[in-house]
Amino acid sequence: MAKTVADIKRAQKESLLLRELSIYFLRITNDDDRIKDIAINRVKLSKDKSCCTLFFYTTLGEAHFQEVMPYLILYKPSMRKALAQSINARYTPQLIFKYDDPYEKHLKLEELLEQLKEEDHLDADPVD
Repeated sequence: MAKTVADIKRAQKESLLLRELSIYFLRITNDDDRIKDIAINRVKLSKDKSCCTLFFYTTLGEAHFQEVMPYLILYKPSMRKALAQSINARYTPQLIFKYDDPYEKHLKLEELLEQLKEEDHLDADPVD
């Protein structure tokens, strides 16, 4: 699948946002023990680049993420300000926080692969 120039630019911008936000978030977590177990896993920029969704991950699970979400929200204005100062852009995107569980995604992917294997195996068996 061919990527357009806009897709490439969005990916580059997402990479920059991830780097800058991760650096700033690392500084915050060093000072605040309430959110020390949380990490930014990835970011996704909206098509119009007005919103940036930050996907957080913690080994303690989604329940822990929901507990510390109010503390994360307190840091949202300072994170956005730091982002505005570190990137060269006309507008700074709004920040949206979500939980990202790669392990659950991995399990779903493994399940789908197993289903495909079984279907392929059934198709490969000769029918007499």
